[in-house]
Amino acid sequence: MAESIIRFDKVNKWYGNAFHVLRDIDLSVAKGERIVICGPSGSGKSTLIRCVNALEEYQEGLITVDGVPLTDDVKAVERVRREVGMVFQQFNLFPHLTVLDNLTLAPMWVAHMPRKEAEARAMQQLERVRIAEQAAKYPLQLSGGQQQRVAIARALCLTPKIMLFDEPTSALDPEMIKEVLDVMIELAGQGMTMLCVTHEMGFAKAVADRVIFMDQGQIVEQNEPHAFFNDPQSERTKDFLAKIIGH
Repeated sequence: MAESIIRFDKVNKWYGNAFHVLRDIDLSVAKGERIVICGPSGSGKSTLIRCVNALEEYQEGLITVDGVPLTDDVKAVERVRREVGMVFQQFNLFPHLTVLDNLTLAPMWVAHMPRKEAEARAMQQLERVRIAEQAAKYPLQLSGGQQQRVAIARALCLTPKIMLFDEPTSALDPEMIKEVLDVMIELAGQGMTMLCVTHEMGFAKAVADRVIFMDQGQIVEQNEPHAFFNDPQSERTKDFLAKIIGH
């Protein structure tokens, strides 16, 4: 097993006193590993990945990212956030800034990079997601699929070691889903550590080293894709797969 870059040790999280959203999560992610997390709505999968860059706090256990324990130490959180890129369901682009300006913002403000260098890096990442020709446009002049590719390029501008994707295609029209998944497949081929919450099971089969099924805040089952899809062990997994891929 390659060294782990993310570790969850007995992690628990509650919303208020009532809702136990993560229950005793133990998970180790190896460097360069690509993991797809699926499960019904409310199963805790988005919360799980949002804990990795401290967008969500947890109450018990320990999360370690690239050797840094995620506690309430602000400096540790900042360090981790510099290593972790995140792509959300909604694109979260600034509508009043051009595509290029959306991408240079974090490198200039967070990494104190000179504008010229930040712009060169931004163009490089826009090339990577095959959308460089749109650099001078504003987000609302682009299709949803193009906006999501801009959001991926923006996350890559801080050269993260880990990329988190939270249902990155669920707000897109069907014909735009493929262009975003193609970019993600390409990234996966470049050895990036990826955690992706998605219902795109074709993507999971093509890219994942491991598929994790969550339900009611727990990891119910995990396996490499072939075994996960062809020989699910748990009744809950079988039931879920039957609903989403009719099998």
